[in-house]
Amino acid sequence: MNHLSRLLSILTILKSKRVVTGNELAKKFEVSLRTIYRDIKKLEESGVPVITIEGRGYSIMDGYMVAPIMFDEMEVNALITAEQLIAKTNDDSLIQHFEKTLQKIKSVFKSSLQTKGEMLESKMRVFKNDPDPTRTSSLSHVQMAIINFKMIEMTYQAKGKETTWRKIEPLAIYSFNEKWIVLGWCHLREDYRAFRLDRIQNFRILDEVFQDRHFDLAQYFVRCSEIDYNP
Repeated sequence: MNHLSRLLSILTILKSKRVVTGNELAKKFEVSLRTIYRDIKKLEESGVPVITIEGRGYSIMDGYMVAPIMFDEMEVNALITAEQLIAKTNDDSLIQHFEKTLQKIKSVFKSSLQTKGEMLESKMRVFKNDPDPTRTSSLSHVQMAIINFKMIEMTYQAKGKETTWRKIEPLAIYSFNEKWIVLGWCHLREDYRAFRLDRIQNFRILDEVFQDRHFDLAQYFVRCSEIDYNP
Protein backbone atom coordinates (compact mmCIF):
# COMPACT_ATOMS: atom_id res chain seq x y z
CA MET A 1 0.00 0.00 0.00
CA ASN A 2 1.43 3.37 -1.00
CA HIS A 3 1.63 6.39 1.31
CA LEU A 4 -1.45 8.17 -0.07
CA SER A 5 -3.61 5.04 0.14
CA ARG A 6 -2.53 4.50 3.73
CA LEU A 7 -3.37 8.10 4.66
CA LEU A 8 -6.84 7.77 3.14
CA SER A 9 -7.37 4.45 4.92
CA ILE A 10 -6.31 5.96 8.26
CA LEU A 11 -8.73 8.83 7.69
CA THR A 12 -11.56 6.37 6.99
CA ILE A 13 -10.77 4.43 10.18
CA LEU A 14 -10.69 7.63 12.25
CA LYS A 15 -14.14 8.51 10.92
CA SER A 16 -15.55 5.05 11.60
CA LYS A 17 -14.25 4.54 15.16
CA ARG A 18 -14.55 6.73 18.24
CA VAL A 19 -10.91 6.20 19.30
CA VAL A 20 -8.11 4.23 17.65
CA THR A 21 -4.61 3.69 19.03
CA GLY A 22 -1.35 4.12 17.18
CA ASN A 23 -0.50 0.48 17.84
CA GLU A 24 -3.77 -0.65 16.24
CA LEU A 25 -3.00 1.38 13.12
CA ALA A 26 0.62 0.17 12.99
CA LYS A 27 -0.50 -3.45 13.24
CA LYS A 28 -3.22 -3.04 10.61
CA PHE A 29 -0.94 -1.41 8.03
CA GLU A 30 2.17 -3.40 9.01
CA VAL A 31 4.31 -0.33 9.57
CA SER A 32 6.18 1.07 12.55
CA LEU A 33 4.57 3.20 15.23
CA ARG A 34 6.90 6.03 14.18
CA THR A 35 5.46 5.84 10.65
CA ILE A 36 1.93 6.16 12.05
CA TYR A 37 3.01 9.24 14.04
CA ARG A 38 4.28 10.80 10.81
CA ASP A 39 1.04 9.89 9.00
CA ILE A 40 -1.09 11.49 11.73
CA LYS A 41 1.05 14.63 11.58
CA LYS A 42 0.64 14.70 7.78
CA LEU A 43 -3.15 14.51 8.14
CA GLU A 44 -3.08 17.36 10.67
CA GLU A 45 -0.95 19.48 8.34
CA SER A 46 -3.46 18.91 5.54
CA GLY A 47 -6.28 20.32 7.69
CA VAL A 48 -7.80 17.15 9.14
CA PRO A 49 -8.88 17.90 12.76
CA VAL A 50 -7.24 14.88 14.43
CA ILE A 51 -7.60 14.88 18.21
CA THR A 52 -4.93 13.19 20.34
CA ILE A 53 -6.43 11.70 23.51
CA GLU A 54 -3.69 11.22 26.08
CA GLY A 55 -3.28 7.57 27.01
CA ARG A 56 -6.04 6.39 24.64
CA GLY A 57 -5.24 7.19 21.03
CA TYR A 58 -6.60 9.29 18.20
CA SER A 59 -10.03 10.56 17.28
CA ILE A 60 -11.45 13.05 14.82
CA MET A 61 -13.56 16.11 15.51
CA ASP A 62 -17.32 15.51 15.39
CA GLY A 63 -18.95 16.85 12.24
CA TYR A 64 -15.85 16.60 10.06
CA MET A 65 -16.86 15.44 6.60
CA VAL A 66 -14.65 13.46 4.26
CA ALA A 67 -15.03 12.98 0.53
CA PRO A 68 -17.42 10.19 -0.58
CA ILE A 69 -15.91 6.75 -0.10
CA MET A 70 -15.06 4.81 -3.25
CA PHE A 71 -15.93 1.11 -3.38
CA ASP A 72 -14.27 -1.59 -5.48
CA GLU A 73 -15.98 -4.64 -7.00
CA MET A 74 -15.06 -7.03 -4.17
CA GLU A 75 -16.46 -4.63 -1.56
CA VAL A 76 -19.70 -4.22 -3.52
CA ASN A 77 -19.98 -8.01 -3.83
CA ALA A 78 -19.55 -8.33 -0.05
CA LEU A 79 -22.36 -5.82 0.55
CA ILE A 80 -24.70 -7.59 -1.89
CA THR A 81 -23.94 -10.91 -0.17
CA ALA A 82 -24.63 -9.38 3.25
CA GLU A 83 -27.92 -8.03 1.90
CA GLN A 84 -29.09 -11.50 0.87
CA LEU A 85 -27.92 -13.11 4.12
CA ILE A 86 -29.71 -10.52 6.25
CA ALA A 87 -32.85 -10.79 4.11
CA LYS A 88 -33.10 -14.40 5.32
CA THR A 89 -32.86 -13.59 9.02
CA ASN A 90 -35.99 -13.90 11.12
CA ASP A 91 -35.99 -10.34 12.53
CA ASP A 92 -37.95 -7.79 10.53
CA SER A 93 -36.44 -4.75 12.28
CA LEU A 94 -32.91 -5.78 11.23
CA ILE A 95 -34.01 -6.33 7.63
CA GLN A 96 -35.77 -2.97 7.47
CA HIS A 97 -32.87 -0.94 8.88
CA PHE A 98 -30.24 -2.74 6.83
CA GLU A 99 -32.20 -2.11 3.61
CA LYS A 100 -32.37 1.62 4.42
CA THR A 101 -28.65 1.70 5.19
CA LEU A 102 -27.68 -0.20 2.05
CA GLN A 103 -29.84 2.08 -0.08
CA LYS A 104 -27.80 5.05 1.13
CA ILE A 105 -24.54 3.22 0.44
CA LYS A 106 -25.65 2.17 -3.05
CA SER A 107 -26.38 5.80 -3.89
CA VAL A 108 -22.62 6.53 -4.00
CA PHE A 109 -21.76 3.56 -6.25
CA LYS A 110 -20.45 4.36 -9.70
CA SER A 111 -22.92 3.36 -12.41
CA SER A 112 -20.67 0.51 -13.56
CA LEU A 113 -20.59 -0.92 -10.03
CA GLN A 114 -24.35 -0.51 -9.68
CA THR A 115 -24.80 -2.58 -12.85
CA LYS A 116 -22.48 -5.34 -11.64
CA GLY A 117 -24.08 -5.30 -8.19
CA GLU A 118 -27.52 -5.80 -9.73
CA MET A 119 -26.11 -8.62 -11.87
CA LEU A 120 -24.76 -10.41 -8.79
CA GLU A 121 -28.13 -9.97 -7.03
CA SER A 122 -29.83 -11.81 -9.88
CA LYS A 123 -27.26 -14.63 -9.85
CA MET A 124 -27.14 -15.44 -6.13
CA ARG A 125 -29.58 -17.03 -3.69
CA VAL A 126 -29.39 -17.82 0.02
CA PHE A 127 -31.43 -20.69 1.50
CA LYS A 128 -32.13 -21.49 5.15
CA ASN A 129 -32.44 -24.80 6.98
CA ASP A 130 -35.62 -23.63 8.70
CA PRO A 131 -38.10 -22.58 5.99
CA ASP A 132 -40.65 -21.23 8.47
CA PRO A 133 -38.90 -19.72 11.53
CA THR A 134 -40.68 -17.79 14.25
CA ARG A 135 -40.30 -14.16 13.24
CA THR A 136 -39.30 -11.32 15.56
CA SER A 137 -39.22 -7.55 15.18
CA SER A 138 -37.34 -6.40 18.27
CA LEU A 139 -33.64 -6.88 17.46
CA SER A 140 -32.94 -3.27 16.43
CA HIS A 141 -34.81 -1.98 19.48
CA VAL A 142 -32.89 -4.27 21.83
CA GLN A 143 -29.62 -3.06 20.30
CA MET A 144 -30.68 0.55 20.95
CA ALA A 145 -31.52 -0.30 24.55
CA ILE A 146 -28.10 -1.91 25.02
CA ILE A 147 -26.05 1.02 23.75
CA ASN A 148 -28.19 3.59 25.61
CA PHE A 149 -28.41 1.63 28.90
CA LYS A 150 -32.23 1.61 28.86
CA MET A 151 -34.29 -0.87 30.89
CA ILE A 152 -36.57 -3.31 29.07
CA GLU A 153 -39.97 -4.50 30.29
CA MET A 154 -41.52 -7.62 28.79
CA THR A 155 -43.37 -10.84 29.35
CA TYR A 156 -41.35 -13.96 28.60
CA GLN A 157 -42.39 -17.49 27.71
CA ALA A 158 -39.53 -19.80 28.69
CA LYS A 159 -39.44 -23.27 27.13
CA GLY A 160 -42.00 -25.49 28.85
CA LYS A 161 -42.76 -22.89 31.51
CA GLU A 162 -45.39 -20.29 32.29
CA THR A 163 -45.22 -16.75 30.98
CA THR A 164 -43.61 -14.35 33.46
CA TRP A 165 -43.23 -10.59 33.65
CA ARG A 166 -39.62 -9.46 33.45
CA LYS A 167 -37.69 -6.24 33.85
CA ILE A 168 -34.13 -6.52 32.59
CA GLU A 169 -30.99 -4.52 32.03
CA PRO A 170 -29.96 -5.55 28.47
CA LEU A 171 -26.19 -6.05 28.37
CA ALA A 172 -25.30 -7.94 25.19
CA ILE A 173 -26.80 -9.90 22.34
CA TYR A 174 -25.72 -12.85 20.21
CA SER A 175 -27.07 -15.25 17.59
CA PHE A 176 -27.01 -19.04 17.94
CA ASN A 177 -28.71 -21.58 15.67
CA GLU A 178 -30.49 -18.73 13.85
CA LYS A 179 -31.98 -17.46 17.13
CA TRP A 180 -31.18 -14.03 18.59
CA ILE A 181 -30.57 -14.05 22.35
CA VAL A 182 -30.29 -11.01 24.63
CA LEU A 183 -28.26 -11.30 27.81
CA GLY A 184 -29.29 -9.15 30.73
CA TRP A 185 -29.58 -8.68 34.45
CA CYS A 186 -33.05 -9.92 35.40
CA HIS A 187 -34.69 -8.04 38.27
CA LEU A 188 -37.09 -10.93 38.90
CA ARG A 189 -34.35 -13.56 39.30
CA GLU A 190 -31.71 -11.10 40.56
CA ASP A 191 -29.14 -12.73 38.32
CA TYR A 192 -27.87 -12.75 34.74
CA ARG A 193 -30.26 -14.45 32.34
CA ALA A 194 -30.49 -15.16 28.60
CA PHE A 195 -33.72 -14.47 26.69
CA ARG A 196 -34.55 -15.63 23.19
CA LEU A 197 -36.17 -12.83 21.21
CA ASP A 198 -38.74 -15.17 19.66
CA ARG A 199 -40.07 -15.94 23.16
CA ILE A 200 -40.42 -12.30 24.21
CA GLN A 201 -43.93 -10.79 24.34
CA ASN A 202 -45.24 -7.29 25.11
CA PHE A 203 -41.79 -5.80 24.67
CA ARG A 204 -41.22 -2.20 25.84
CA ILE A 205 -38.13 0.00 26.27
CA LEU A 206 -38.35 2.19 29.37
CA ASP A 207 -36.96 5.69 29.90
CA GLU A 208 -35.28 4.33 33.03
CA VAL A 209 -31.48 4.20 32.67
CA PHE A 210 -29.30 1.60 34.41
CA GLN A 211 -25.64 1.78 35.46
CA ASP A 212 -23.04 0.14 33.23
CA ARG A 213 -22.17 -3.27 34.74
CA HIS A 214 -19.08 -3.59 32.48
CA PHE A 215 -20.39 -6.96 31.33
CA ASP A 216 -17.68 -9.01 29.58
CA LEU A 217 -19.29 -11.08 26.81
CA ALA A 218 -16.12 -13.10 26.13
CA GLN A 219 -15.87 -14.11 29.79
CA TYR A 220 -19.56 -15.02 29.79
CA PHE A 221 -19.00 -17.49 26.94
CA VAL A 222 -16.00 -18.97 28.76
CA ARG A 223 -18.19 -19.63 31.81
CA CYS A 224 -20.95 -21.11 29.64
CA SER A 225 -18.47 -23.50 28.01
CA GLU A 226 -17.70 -24.92 31.45
CA ILE A 227 -21.31 -25.94 32.09
CA ASP A 228 -24.10 -27.60 30.12
CA TYR A 229 -25.96 -24.44 29.16
CA ASN A 230 -28.70 -23.98 26.58
CA PRO A 231 -30.96 -20.87 26.76
